[in-house]
This record gives sequence, C-alpha cells and structure tokens, in this order.
Amino acid sequence: MTTTPSPSTLTTTIGGHTVHVDPEGFLTDPEEWDLELAEALAEQIGITLTADHRTVLAFARADYTERGESPTLRRVSTGADVPVKTLFELFPGKPAKKIAYVAGLPKPRGCV
Repeated sequence: MTTTPSPSTLTTTIGGHTVHVDPEGFLTDPEEWDLELAEALAEQIGITLTADHRTVLAFARADYTERGESPTLRRVSTGADVPVKTLFELFPGKPAKKIAYVAGLPKPRGCV
C-alpha cells in the first residue's frame, strides 16, 4: 500500500536512507521501510532491536497491510501474542506510537 506524499510530506535521510516523513517524523510511504531503517529509527528513540521487537514489528506491518491503519496496542498484543506489559517494556512510554514509528507506519489514530 503506497501512500501518496502530501504537501506536508518532508524528505529526510535516516541511517543512509532517504525517506518521506510527516512533520512528526513518521514515514508517509511504508514501502520505503526495511529492517536496516528500522534499526536506525529505533536507535533515534533509544531502543536496540531484539528478536522480540522484530516479531512485534512484523505483526504491525502485516496488520497495516491488511487493515490500512496502524494497529492499536490491544491488536498488537493479541495478534503478536505479546502481553501489553511486555510491549511497554520493549517500547517504553507510548508503545503503540513507538511501534508504528519503528515499523515505518503512520501514527496511530488517537495517539498524541
């Protein structure tokens, strides 16, 4: 699912990748994402990716492809079979927002 860049789309370089982002830094074209970029995005927010992180990211991206929107925390927990408490440990603070950011997806609805 390719997102057409809007007038508020910016171009930036992250980890050697030139990508399109919104004013908050979320990718506007999920197809520009790969695991190498995920590592760089995670590093920017103080996270070092592990196999558990990658499992969550893979679910989030698959769910986005199926539904057309970034998954809620509950959907990630249920779909990836990862307890909410663990999601808060993996992505401290605002896990749904951080999962979407590192997965190269739009900011979830309802996140501030």
